[in-house]
Amino acid sequence: MTAVRRCLASPRNDASVLLDELRHPIVLAPLAGGPSTPALAAAVCEAGGLGFLASGYLAADRMREEIHALRELTAAPLGVNVFAPGEPDVDEQAVQRYVERLRATEGAEVGEPRFDDDDWNAKLEALAEEPADVVSFTFGCPSRAVISRLQGAGSEVWVTVTSPEEARLAESAGADALVLQGIEAGGHRASFVDTDDGAGIGLLALLRLVASRSRLPLVATGGIADGAGVAAVLAAGAAAAQLGTAFMRAPEAGTHPAHKAALKASTPTALTRAFTGRLARGLVNRFLVEHSAGAPTAYPHIHHATAPLRAAARKREDADGFNLWAGQAHELAEERPAAEIVEKISSEARAALARASTS
Repeated sequence: MTAVRRCLASPRNDASVLLDELRHPIVLAPLAGGPSTPALAAAVCEAGGLGFLASGYLAADRMREEIHALRELTAAPLGVNVFAPGEPDVDEQAVQRYVERLRATEGAEVGEPRFDDDDWNAKLEALAEEPADVVSFTFGCPSRAVISRLQGAGSEVWVTVTSPEEARLAESAGADALVLQGIEAGGHRASFVDTDDGAGIGLLALLRLVASRSRLPLVATGGIADGAGVAAVLAAGAAAAQLGTAFMRAPEAGTHPAHKAALKASTPTALTRAFTGRLARGLVNRFLVEHSAGAPTAYPHIHHATAPLRAAARKREDADGFNLWAGQAHELAEERPAAEIVEKISSEARAALARASTS
């Protein structure tokens, strides 16, 4: 795979040692909120890809426990993803109107909307003390000082970006690699600023725009769920592909059974703030349809407000009542062990690259 990939991909001056050492150019996307498990990350690592743990929504101590559990399952390189904190100031009146609407329509206890920084400083301390091979960031770019400290501890630092301007900022801050998230991606948009992103950049366009300006290794993510998709981004200049939805039906994933079942259908996806107050892509369901229009930009305030509602819906296995994050290619996801997914997609990508090189 490596030889063919390097023939087709754009040459780069800078390199990620870790990416060059992977047997397969496949990265497990961090899947915060349940699907991410040490078992899933370990299975991808052991199969020759790079497994990520999602620390989003976890306290720092819990993140440490997950990392320790993962290290007991694999000696391979591993990654940890961290949510960069946003701004506490939101339109309080808009938040209150939304909460009142939820109370009136959902008929269940609504949580208290509030701001928190997702245990940011404690997580950085933990990762400096017990380094992961890669630390990636979502929702923003940390300062140069933060990046330098993690690099000094022995970690590569990757920053997830959604535009060429964000890519420029992350490169200037000292990132070792860029994770390019196209508009097709499932789950939260990784944008540094949460704006209405309906006209966001598709993955291939974003990849080519950033590749033309940056010498950093690029990891492409968004709407990739099979080998041909991986081959496409490798040919367009990516060093690896990051897949999320493709692994959500694996037995090692902590995906709720109702969510796993929903991924099999041809349900369309849409961008919404209804569940968390931050733009995210999920399968269209009742909650999304009924509440998207009134949902304000207020993360994590709305996340905390809807958390009890979503927990209750999961308990009763009501797929219409909680977030069903999914990328646009979710129908391609298969129910098979994570290691088999890595091997199958890698084999398909190798065949697609070979066909492209001889056509």
